[in-house]
Amino acid sequence: MRGSGIEIRDAHFPGRAPIDAYGAGGFRFADMSHRGSLLCLPSGIHGWNADEASELEIGLFAKVLEEAGEIDVLLVGTGHEIRPLPKPLKSRLRELAIISDPMSTGAAVRTYNVMLAESRAVAAALIAV
Repeated sequence: MRGSGIEIRDAHFPGRAPIDAYGAGGFRFADMSHRGSLLCLPSGIHGWNADEASELEIGLFAKVLEEAGEIDVLLVGTGHEIRPLPKPLKSRLRELAIISDPMSTGAAVRTYNVMLAESRAVAAALIAV
């Protein structure tokens, strides 16, 4: 709506930060909160249009693939339950020399924080729970 003074933009935090909390459909990091899923990439933390019902197809990971040269490990928080990654996605990540590891979102957050603290080339795709 024009003239309202509100500008809607894609959610993006231009830095790397540990995830301080998760649950209730969102995440807390860098003294901010975000409702919905996240991609934690070398370019920053981005809102991600994925949920537990989403098919984990290659197109959903386009932003990850754009930054492939800076990522060694991709942690995929698949929600409450662990879901395997589809073969085409796993194959594409493997071609780009990215190790992929699906796990529950809670486990992915904890692992991401440890690897980030170790200055590893890690990225995370986190479905909100």
